[in-house]
Amino acid sequence: MKEILGIDVGATGTKGAIVDIKKGVLITDRFKIPTPVSKKPEAMAAAVKEICQNFQWKNKMLGIGFPAVIKNKICYTASNIDNSWIGVDVYDLFNNKTKCYSTIINDADAAGIAEMTYGVGKKWPEGIVILLTLGTGIGSAVFMNGVLVPNTELGHLKFKGSIAERFASNSARKKKKLSWEEYGKELNEYLVHVDFLFSPDLIILGGGISKQFKEFSKYLSKNLDVKPALHYNNAGIIGAAMSVSYGQKNKGN
Repeated sequence: MKEILGIDVGATGTKGAIVDIKKGVLITDRFKIPTPVSKKPEAMAAAVKEICQNFQWKNKMLGIGFPAVIKNKICYTASNIDNSWIGVDVYDLFNNKTKCYSTIINDADAAGIAEMTYGVGKKWPEGIVILLTLGTGIGSAVFMNGVLVPNTELGHLKFKGSIAERFASNSARKKKKLSWEEYGKELNEYLVHVDFLFSPDLIILGGGISKQFKEFSKYLSKNLDVKPALHYNNAGIIGAAMSVSYGQKNKGN
């Protein structure tokens, strides 16, 4: 089992590609479609099915990164998707819709798996590494000595009287029309807060905005070790595919 279709389900876009999980690289072009506006289960499952059909992927293993806490195959949160997802058996839904055999994990955890195995986190097999995906919200993946602590939600840390992702996510930057300097300073406050709480050895920034790391990194504290994800926005696809084998050792999450 070397080639797996990985699908990264986001709040605004859903994308997939076939991945060589032994090398951690895409072996096809990405196929991306908008996430349905309703963000409801049937509609989003249909979007995943469309990606499977694009790659003629049926009756095969499928890895899906999903923007929610997934525990014992059940969706527990719905921060940036419709609330009707809560309580849904995501395995049953996606397997029936795609006619594939799915492994489904939190999307940020998927990105973290990719970066820890084939990205910048590979050089940190010991200590605490935190990956943060800066997109519609803020996803997080926490690793202790290379082992994933699944389903963390560091984007929902209490911050400035609200939650962090309303200030430091990429969508917050766009909504407030912040300059890179303004955003960098806002993000830095959040990263300093994360550092105070967890004392990580490394913070990895993922998501599409990681491509613009040079634009805002100059405004981040020199006391923090912060690096952009090596695979940028493809980390979620790669990690989703890898979760098929990774998940066998971490069943129930």
